[in-house]
Amino acid sequence: MADEPDNETLKTPETEAPAEEALAAEETAVTEAPAAEEAPAVEEAPAVEEAPAAEEVPVAEEADVLEAPETPAAAATPVEPSEQLSPKERRRKTRSTHSGEPAPTRSPVERHTERLAERRTKAARRRARRLQEREKKAARRQGATATPVAELAPVHAPVEGKRSVRQGIVVSDKADKTITVRIDFARRHRRYEKIVRSSSTLHAHDEENDAHEGDTVRVIESRPLSKSKRWKLVDVLERAR
Repeated sequence: MADEPDNETLKTPETEAPAEEALAAEETAVTEAPAAEEAPAVEEAPAVEEAPAAEEVPVAEEADVLEAPETPAAAATPVEPSEQLSPKERRRKTRSTHSGEPAPTRSPVERHTERLAERRTKAARRRARRLQEREKKAARRQGATATPVAELAPVHAPVEGKRSVRQGIVVSDKADKTITVRIDFARRHRRYEKIVRSSSTLHAHDEENDAHEGDTVRVIESRPLSKSKRWKLVDVLERAR
């Protein structure tokens, strides 16, 4: 009960007045603070918007800088297909990229006259060339007749090989200057060692018709005398009975 007077004294109008004033001051400060902060926010908005605009220029420059090294690679890419082109297509491409002055247009008559003139010049050159060759040939012939060149020694000496000689029996003498001779062979078989007898015929030249049917004659190899004659009669060894 002793504390009651103290509480009443605290709630007196004198003590309540300063408290209300403090609350009003705080409310005014709270209301004024946002107003003070809102004013610079409106002014700073353009500054915030201008900052990216100022930074866009170096960004574009950086993009150019980054793209700059890629230009040689882009330029190098068309080089690869040019290497794969055929020579004819490469020449056609170089002609298409030629930047010289074009030739003047000509009519068909002018082209024909130019072709004729070119043909005449070529014909004159050919004629002069042929005359030069003829003169050289004539000079060589005259020089050969004036100063005869010594005959060259033969590379191989004229040695005559050993001609074959055969002995046989005349089978036919009906043809003129020709006899048919049968040559008999006897040889031993390689494996069975048996004597194997065989024969062959040949045509020989008999100039005097000396040999007759059944005679034993000797013939020698010679140059081709006809389609079938490669032999000549040497002599008659035995006459037929």
